[in-house]
Amino acid sequence: MSAPVTVSITRHLDPGREAEMVSWLQAGTALAQRFPGFLGAGWVRPEADSETWHMLYRFADAEALARWEDSHEREWWRHAAVGLGVRESRVERRTGIEGWFDEPTSRDVRDLRLNPPPPPRWKQAVTIFLVFYPLSVLVNWLAGSYVADLALPVRILLTVLVMTPVMTYAALPWITRRMQWFLQGQPAPWRRTRPRA
Repeated sequence: MSAPVTVSITRHLDPGREAEMVSWLQAGTALAQRFPGFLGAGWVRPEADSETWHMLYRFADAEALARWEDSHEREWWRHAAVGLGVRESRVERRTGIEGWFDEPTSRDVRDLRLNPPPPPRWKQAVTIFLVFYPLSVLVNWLAGSYVADLALPVRILLTVLVMTPVMTYAALPWITRRMQWFLQGQPAPWRRTRPRA
C-alpha cells in the first residue's frame, strides 16, 4: 500500500495582495477536497508582511495526488494565479506514514528559482573599490606612522596581512549587502516607490 504524500511548495507574491492570495488558496483547497484521497492543505508565512508563502497539501497516496495534479480543475486554478503575480520557487514531495512533519522516506525536491546572473565585472570592481581604497589609505597611513622604519616588503606584507581578513570577513560582505541594488541592476533604495495602501 502506498504511503501518504505531502507536497510542500514555496510561492512568492508581492506585498499588498494577501486577500487575493488567501482567496486563491481557499479556492484551490475547495477544488482539491473534491478529489478522493485528499487529506488536507494549509499555508504559513514567516512574517505577517512576508512575500513568501509556504504551502502544504496531502493526499493518501501517489495515485490520488497524480489525479489531482493532472486534473483540469488544478490547471484552471493554477492559471488563475498568473494574474496575481504568484511565483513558485520550490516544490518538494515527501512520503511518510505518520504526519506532515515526519522525516521523509523518500524525497523529491525541485528548486525552480533561477540563480541571478553574476554582476558585470566592472560593477564588481566599483564595489570592491568603494571599500578597498579607503581601507588602503587608512592602513598605509597607520603603517607609515607605526612601522615606517621597516623595509618596504615587510611593510607591504603587514599591510596585506591586515587588509586580507578585514576585506574578506567584514568590508566586502558589508559593501556587497549595501550595493546589492547596484550589482543586480535594481533601482537605488532612495528611488524605489512604495506601494500605496
